[in-house]
Amino acid sequence: MQTKRYSTMTEYELKTEIAALSEKARKAEQLGMVNEFAVLDRKITMAKAYLLNPDEFKPGEVYEIEGAPGSFFKIDYMNGVFAWGNRLESPDSEEEGIPISMLGRKKEENEPR
Repeated sequence: MQTKRYSTMTEYELKTEIAALSEKARKAEQLGMVNEFAVLDRKITMAKAYLLNPDEFKPGEVYEIEGAPGSFFKIDYMNGVFAWGNRLESPDSEEEGIPISMLGRKKEENEPR
């Protein structure tokens, strides 16, 4: 069976896919299938990225990373639903791309790290 790419799915199809993946992830977690849970969780994150508008994420801005309180990501550039840049906690870190669904609230200028 050929599955559709997230980029070609409608909002309804994406939400249905996220619900199905969430149920599978819940079962995998209950059964202690750590690797399976991690794969499903990553798929959920990717599907959620396609429900967001990439134009709302701007290069040069800093966002908190979801699920990692106190961790911030500065966007250098956007490529589809991926934000490319660096984590502020490790300024010497390699550039990385993360799905925009992993970005939380925008960090304000006067807010401490």
